[in-house]
Amino acid sequence: MSAPERIPPGGVTTDDPASAELLARGELTVRGRIRDASNAALYCTVAYEGREAACVYKPVAGERPLWDFPDGTLAQREVAAYAVSEATGWGLVPPTVLREGPHGEGMCQLWIETAPESELLALVDAEEPEPGWKAIGFAEVGEGRTALLVHVDDERLRRLAVLDAVINNADRKGGHLLPTAEGRLYGIDHGVTFNAENKLRTLLWGWAGEPLTGEAVEVLKGLRTALEPAGRLALTLGVLITPAELDATRARTDALLEAGTHPEPSGDWPAIPWPPV
Repeated sequence: MSAPERIPPGGVTTDDPASAELLARGELTVRGRIRDASNAALYCTVAYEGREAACVYKPVAGERPLWDFPDGTLAQREVAAYAVSEATGWGLVPPTVLREGPHGEGMCQLWIETAPESELLALVDAEEPEPGWKAIGFAEVGEGRTALLVHVDDERLRRLAVLDAVINNADRKGGHLLPTAEGRLYGIDHGVTFNAENKLRTLLWGWAGEPLTGEAVEVLKGLRTALEPAGRLALTLGVLITPAELDATRARTDALLEAGTHPEPSGDWPAIPWPPV
C-alpha cells in the first residue's frame, strides 16, 4: 500500500503551538505506507478537537537495526533533533513528538507540503560553481564522466548546516530537504543523529571552513546555555539520548564556537551520504 493523495494540514501550521498537542493527543489513522523510506514510515492523519492534519508516523517496531546506533532509538533521536531545532529559534524541523500509535510507540511528525520547483541541488559540467551556488564535490555520472555537485548558497541551508553539525547528522541527503511554497525550508529524517562519535555526513559542505555568521554564533551561544546540566534543552534531551551523547552534543557546540567556522570533513567517515538524494 502506497501513500494516498496528500491531505493538506487543515489550517495547522508548523509555527502553531497547538500543532505538537494535535500530534501527541490526536487520533492517529494510518492512510498508507511511504515506500521509499529505509524504515517503516506510515502516512497518517491525526485528529483532535475538530482539527486534523497529515503526518508521518514511524513506529519503533519498524526500525531497521543499525550497527552504530542502539536498537529502538531512532524515534527518540528524531524528537531530539526537533527539540534542538526549536531551541535555535530557526524552526528547521517540523513539529515532532513521541507517542503511542497503531503499531506501538513511535515518532509522529507534521507532514510538510513541498514546492517541487525549488532547486536546491544541481549537477553542473564545470570545475567551479556559478555565483549563488556552493560546491559539494565531484560525482560520477556514468561512462567515466564526472560532474560537479553543488547546492544553492542559501541562508536557510546554511542554518541547517549548523544544526546538522550540532546534532551530528549522519544522513543529510537531498531528499531530506523540504522547501515550501511559503519560502520555508525544513529538514527531515533525523534518526541517525547525536552519536557520540563524529559521524557528520551531509550534502551541505559548501561552507566548510568558512566563518560562521554572526547569527549562528549567537544561536550557538544560546544552545550552550540551554545545554548546561540544569538547562531546559538538556533536561529534554536527557530522556531521549544517552548521557554520553548529550555530553558530545555540548562538546560539538563548544567546538563550533571555539573554531568560529563551519566544520570540514574529518576524513574518518564518508563525508557524503549515499545515495546523495
